Amino acid sequence: MEKPCLHIAMYPWFALGHLTPFLHVSNKLAKLGHRISFFIPTKTQPKLQSFNGFPDLISFVPITVPHVDGLPPGAETTLDVPFPLHPLIMTAMDRTEPDIERHLRDLKPDIVFFDFTYWIPKLTRSLGIKSLHYCIISPVTIGYTLSPSRQFSGEKVSEADLMVPPPGYPDSSIKLRLHEARAFAAKRDSTFGSGLGFYERQYISLRDADALGYRTCREIEGQYIDYLEREFKKPVLLSGPAIPEPPTSALEERWAEWLGGFKTGSVVYCAFGSECTLKKEQFQELVLGFELSGLPFLAALKPPFGCQSIEEGLPDGFEERVKERGVVHGGWVQQQLILEHPSVGCFITHCGSGSLSEALVNKCQLVLLPHVGDQIFNARMMANNLKVGVEVEKGEEDGLFTRDGVCKALKSVMDENSEVGKEVLDNHEKIRQLLLQKDLEPSYIDNFTKMLQSLKG
Repeated sequence: MEKPCLHIAMYPWFALGHLTPFLHVSNKLAKLGHRISFFIPTKTQPKLQSFNGFPDLISFVPITVPHVDGLPPGAETTLDVPFPLHPLIMTAMDRTEPDIERHLRDLKPDIVFFDFTYWIPKLTRSLGIKSLHYCIISPVTIGYTLSPSRQFSGEKVSEADLMVPPPGYPDSSIKLRLHEARAFAAKRDSTFGSGLGFYERQYISLRDADALGYRTCREIEGQYIDYLEREFKKPVLLSGPAIPEPPTSALEERWAEWLGGFKTGSVVYCAFGSECTLKKEQFQELVLGFELSGLPFLAALKPPFGCQSIEEGLPDGFEERVKERGVVHGGWVQQQLILEHPSVGCFITHCGSGSLSEALVNKCQLVLLPHVGDQIFNARMMANNLKVGVEVEKGEEDGLFTRDGVCKALKSVMDENSEVGKEVLDNHEKIRQLLLQKDLEPSYIDNFTKMLQSLKG
């Protein structure tokens, strides 16, 4: 007998960093024959159309984003507005509730996947539909910041509270430093759409959903998954790790030629994603740390704040001093292919989930330099728990790193006789072999589907 197929609706936060992972899991589910109705802003649909691997099973449902005072006309996603206006995009999404209700009454899906629209569980419950809070943020982060043991019921949570894990949290080595706790506390007090706090919105979503879902695996985050199940008293479903698809293109000739001029495993590659912009002083400390290490390096970075170009942000005389062994590039590069290149021996990363996924399936050493949010917890888990990388030291109060700190972290993993380097390399290789097992992803998505069937009842 064929397994009964599910009809699932998707309503992710209107940011490409959320829409894309939701479409990724949609493709996984559609591959098994399940039907998907994917709610998406009207003008954004063409941007994702080519990533729909099963157009016969995944139907885009265009949503008109209501105008909110303060938003530019036609703004639909976070890509259309600067960061300070993101809460207004959230307000606009909240105002789609009547439209979403009409669609759900018409479509009658079995389950709705959502993340930031906290009102979905109440709505779906009234319609006899199940809801799954599908979170692209890691369980290690959610458990630390949003567990009921943090008492997110309107009470004030201080910086001191946030510097230690909540009661029952499985890993005491993961904690926030003062400057990080200060940033998290400030975010708790800020509103994020419709006058609702960011953490309040997230906590209601977690509390009210019928189940929680994450794109990770027990082999890496098992203890944090168990903690979430205990805390929220509901099932946690795992769609498996976000293993990147192998690239189909070849590395651009100029980078292949440049990297080919260095010996195997000797080059440091650095990239901080598409959104991270450093202050000029920190940008300069970073590149001076590369210079100080004496190692060849390729850094793909955005120009620092206040600078129109990379060259404008570089220290005086820097390009001349490193011209034989170092490049700081201001444009896009083929990161997966660079990480695969035999000359690359180290990746210094901001610890975004996508970059970590690409790093863990390659052989390079990891130096961790997180900047905001879940990147911090990802870095602590990699450095303190899994011990697959070394984190760059920062000032406890100001959160600033120095050229010496960057150099020290690089040396600790790149020096041939470093015991730390040997340990993290061995641990990294174990994780790499685990993630590259052919049956890992299929087994997770099969089990994910079975649990969705059970949730539907």
